[in-house]
Amino acid sequence: MVTSTNTMFLRISTLFSLIAYTQCASNYTFSPDFMFGTATSSYQIEGAWNESGKGENIWDYITHNSPDYVYDRTNGDIACDSYHKYEEDIALLKDLGVDFYRFSVSWNRIFPNGYPHNPNQEGITYYSNLIDALIAQNITPMLNIYHWDLPQRLQELGGWTNSYMVTLFTEYARILLDNYSDRIDYWITFNEPLSICSQGYGADGFAPALSMSGRADYLCAHNLLKSHAAVYHLFNNTYRARNNALMGIVLNSAWYEPSRPEEQEASERALQFLLGWFANPIFSTTGDYPQVMKEYIGNRSAIQGFSRSRLPQFTSDEIEYIRGTSDFFGINHYSTALVEYSPATDNVVSNNNDMEIVMFRNSSWPIDAAGRDPIVPWGIRKLLAWIKNTYNSPSIHITENGCPDNGGLDDDVRVSYYGSYLEAVLEAINEDNVDVRSYVAWSLMDNFEWRFGYTYRYGIHFVNFTDPDRPRTAKRSATFYKNVISSRVVGDYPPLS
Repeated sequence: MVTSTNTMFLRISTLFSLIAYTQCASNYTFSPDFMFGTATSSYQIEGAWNESGKGENIWDYITHNSPDYVYDRTNGDIACDSYHKYEEDIALLKDLGVDFYRFSVSWNRIFPNGYPHNPNQEGITYYSNLIDALIAQNITPMLNIYHWDLPQRLQELGGWTNSYMVTLFTEYARILLDNYSDRIDYWITFNEPLSICSQGYGADGFAPALSMSGRADYLCAHNLLKSHAAVYHLFNNTYRARNNALMGIVLNSAWYEPSRPEEQEASERALQFLLGWFANPIFSTTGDYPQVMKEYIGNRSAIQGFSRSRLPQFTSDEIEYIRGTSDFFGINHYSTALVEYSPATDNVVSNNNDMEIVMFRNSSWPIDAAGRDPIVPWGIRKLLAWIKNTYNSPSIHITENGCPDNGGLDDDVRVSYYGSYLEAVLEAINEDNVDVRSYVAWSLMDNFEWRFGYTYRYGIHFVNFTDPDRPRTAKRSATFYKNVISSRVVGDYPPLS
């Protein structure tokens, strides 16, 4: 619970940030070479779940066999039907004037059962046509190799807890590189490893919903990082020169604000555990997991009677193999949380218990229209500055940013969200000298929002899911974003309240 003294500190901190932003941000504009885009993912929009040779993935499996797992008992069987309507989606992108479109490939469309043999030509052709259609409209395709839809047959092997996944993922990626590397400028290996491992393996927030925190999540991360590095080296050694392309990884993080000044250590520990977990092995000068993770998890494991740390250990060769394997720092950011120290419980095995913090929100912060997350624009500026200062000023691509609504076209809260966060990004660029290269609005259109089904709508285009044709209609936020892209200026938007 936050004390009255803590509340005063928070209000003063928030007020200071708002004053600074009011005085400075409106003077800045985005440079002509700054890139704007929007994004989707395969399972969330494509539908056609069993068409054209596609096999079953972990989301197909969990939504069909445990329909109550999704809060509104829906699934992605049809979703936005983008498998059949991708040309209509590209028309939306063209109208927005975006520089690029970030999409993901469904592993099961390429290899129906996940194993790298007999690739499905219909799946390869589908994404080839999508890429060509984007390029024809002068929209740069940013291809995301993996966005959470693991083939179910591979999950039955243990999924990302199985070290054999390094080989399987590399061979899957090789087929994409063989077929598309002549036309792709930006490659992403993984979207949000933290979500994959913490929510899918450590908790039950996402498929496969294993709920084995402190064990499976650490194994998942270990194999995922090695998989990322293997694909990066394959790309760098064999395919990069085909199109002078770049390859990176997309991480995700909230900003973790200390609840009071003396909780700064807890704030830093949260960032190291939740962002540094994946960033430190790739982007730091030394590589490997953050030292604080190794110490805290090792000590807690010993207290609990484990013969070795529950956090797997990289060899010295693996540390060097992973370090430096990204040409840019992709970051997804949505909101901010308050953090403070919380003592560990000896017999509880979990990542959160290892971390020894508690998170909560400041009730005075504005909230999004769906009542899900606080809107804290200064959080993204602080996060960007932290990345710059911690990892030697990498080039940063903001690959997701957005907030949900409950439906309708007059999404003024989202307009306020985008306006305030874009101004904070401009502050980070101009006042903190952060090398931010691009910004992606999540999402192009309403889609299947994982465990929340269709109850949360993140799209700047409304999709009518009760109409078999799935018509798309621009929301007010689409008009706002279109104007930002064309003018390079953050225009007027409703005040946050």
